[in-house]
Amino acid sequence: MGEMFITPIQMMQVGGTKAEETVKKVSGQEGVSLFKDIFQSAIEDVVTTDQKLNQAEYLLTTGQLDNPALITTAGAEATLAVNMLVQLRNRAQEAYTQLMNINI
Repeated sequence: MGEMFITPIQMMQVGGTKAEETVKKVSGQEGVSLFKDIFQSAIEDVVTTDQKLNQAEYLLTTGQLDNPALITTAGAEATLAVNMLVQLRNRAQEAYTQLMNINI
């Protein structure tokens, strides 16, 4: 058997690390932007998947759809996108409620 070389894990530095810089970015205005981008992306996914479902239903009703399984997958994608958006909203609302209940 040949020797196997294992690269050691480097120790994290306490000051000036990239992780610390990321925390600073997320805790400031960039964090608000990140939060907004996540919700914007989820909303765009809901709109896009709904449009795909509507297009597939239109093609099916006009007899232009060769593969009816596309309706099922488009419907599942639309349902998942809506569920994801609802869960994001619920988690954000729970986080806000917990922040408001903190005693200072």
